[in-house]
Amino acid sequence: MSTIKLKDGTEIYYKDWGTGKPLFFHHGWPLSSDDWDAQMSFFLQQGYRVIAHDRRGHGRSSQTASGHDMDTYAADVAELTAALDLKDAVHIGHSTGGGEVIRYAAKYGKGRVAKAVLISAVTPIMVQSPSNPDGVPMSIFDDIRKGTAYNRSQYFQDFTIPFYGYNRDGAKVSQGVRDNWWRQGMMGAVKAHYDCIKAFSETDFTGDLKSVEMPVLVLHGEDDQIVPFPITGQKAVKLLKNGKLISYPGFPHGMPTTEAETINEDLLAFIQS
Repeated sequence: MSTIKLKDGTEIYYKDWGTGKPLFFHHGWPLSSDDWDAQMSFFLQQGYRVIAHDRRGHGRSSQTASGHDMDTYAADVAELTAALDLKDAVHIGHSTGGGEVIRYAAKYGKGRVAKAVLISAVTPIMVQSPSNPDGVPMSIFDDIRKGTAYNRSQYFQDFTIPFYGYNRDGAKVSQGVRDNWWRQGMMGAVKAHYDCIKAFSETDFTGDLKSVEMPVLVLHGEDDQIVPFPITGQKAVKLLKNGKLISYPGFPHGMPTTEAETINEDLLAFIQS
């Protein structure tokens, strides 16, 4: 296994395949780099260097008790990209990984990030508040915390249904996709998953979105039941200096898996542009 030991002793697992222009993939909660299989395989065949890591506490990385916040996630990525000497890279993040991408790009991206992609991302901010009245109520995230902390195995099984839109009329349910999501989730640490709920729901990425200069592509499914499009992707693109939005009627949160062919072609067009 390829791992890097960070300054605080945390070991981060990563995949680094191929040569050419580097593409760095950032996974969502509570998954791992394995969630990018459909993209890693496609872009490797297209001649790109593809890199993905397991966030601390997730997948095969150290199950740390602390550091489960966006600033630490971004700092971890900065250590890894520096060790791999990645420059002129395209950073692509799904869901929580989208927040990680924009925080990393804003704080550490100068000279290293050429473009960024936010897929079904939690930006600019998810939770409802006086300044974000149409956000998701805190009670929803409290329910996610409760399910994760005390009934994780069954809760994660159930979570796959809205995640992939399998509760919609006409949806073709893949048990393999559901099982793979559950497998990835259960590889990680419950402490990391619990703490990450606050990170993905309460972190405000408004300043990060406003500050970045590089081209940013925002991809979002209009039927996203996990990270609702009107309060995230639709708002995020308006905060970017150089942003482009593609929204997809009927696509679910987990569209990089269920709609990989479409997503991969749109990613390729942006990377080549």
